[in-house]
Amino acid sequence: MIEVVIVEGVRTAIGRRKGALAEYRADELAAVVLDELVNRAGVDKADIDDVILGCVTQIGEQSANIARTAALIADFPIHVPGVTIDRQCGSSQQAVHFAAQAIASGDMDIVIAGGVESMTREPMFSNVGNTKVSTKLREKYEIINQGLSSERMVQKWSLTREELDKYSSESHAKALDAIEKGHFEKEIVPVEVQQEDGSLKSFTTDEGPREGSTVEVLGGLKPVFDENGVITAGNASQMSDGASAVLLMSRKKADELGLKPKARIIARSVTGSDPTLMLTGPIEATKKVLLKAGLTIEDMDTYEVNEAFAQVPLVWLKETGANPEKLNPDGGAIALGHPLGATGTKLLVTMLHRLERIGGRYGLLAICEGMGMANATIIERIE
Repeated sequence: MIEVVIVEGVRTAIGRRKGALAEYRADELAAVVLDELVNRAGVDKADIDDVILGCVTQIGEQSANIARTAALIADFPIHVPGVTIDRQCGSSQQAVHFAAQAIASGDMDIVIAGGVESMTREPMFSNVGNTKVSTKLREKYEIINQGLSSERMVQKWSLTREELDKYSSESHAKALDAIEKGHFEKEIVPVEVQQEDGSLKSFTTDEGPREGSTVEVLGGLKPVFDENGVITAGNASQMSDGASAVLLMSRKKADELGLKPKARIIARSVTGSDPTLMLTGPIEATKKVLLKAGLTIEDMDTYEVNEAFAQVPLVWLKETGANPEKLNPDGGAIALGHPLGATGTKLLVTMLHRLERIGGRYGLLAICEGMGMANATIIERIE
């Protein structure tokens, strides 16, 4: 099998909904990342075989195959194609998987995989409109929203509101500490955003993390989905704007071009899970990818499990026996935000840079997805 390597990875800083990136079109934001990615890698845009981007709310400015339009905006030659995919919150992680599979099969040599989402300009579910869930589907499964799925998970695993809020408070503290220490500086591409007075300002710092997000403060928030429940805006991921991407190629092509890869992709998995509980998929996806890799959870130096809601990583920890100290050590989506289509490669980029910073070898990424699915990826840093 052809070895697939990651040569470079970048992301924008993540903007709060209606925040710093509110006036930035998603296609133009993705173009910034695509341009920076190839420039950092020192690769000719003409040599890219495909651009695969994840985007969940494909409507308005995010419609009409945003991967293609973003590549054209970024001055990629017209022969470089683009395709946009939707595997819900794991869309850009799935983009990585599709890209890696194309390279591993010998079909392509160099592929960009990434994602973008402006939850300000194209609000979540705006592409659904008044469409109702199929009656035939409802006859087979109980279809509820993710908030209620979260309440069911909390009950099934006997978690408390205090546990959720404690985890969420720690996510903010870790993210703020990571920002202060400059952990994200290398991975972020500056975005020039226009101010109210017409001047430009370079946006380089994630907006989501909040000082003072203590357990006491979070404990004062009201439940959102069930008045007697425990899921609040404080222990759920933030709606956000952002873009991210990685450059993948065969090891042979990297050697030909004189490039030094950062990591290799060891194994990939995708799985379906209970569409009612919906968010438990990372557990089985993790077991599956570890089995494929011939590794154990103890072999991993770090892991990113997307914080869609606080109970997702907490239940994942319980079921996998993973080390809490290795989980989302720079904070997660509760603090840093969750720009749906961009989150997969955003987390991968952060994990890649963390492995370099700590001298780690293996990293694992897992993301839960709407309607009950999950992807998992294991990478190995190359010395």
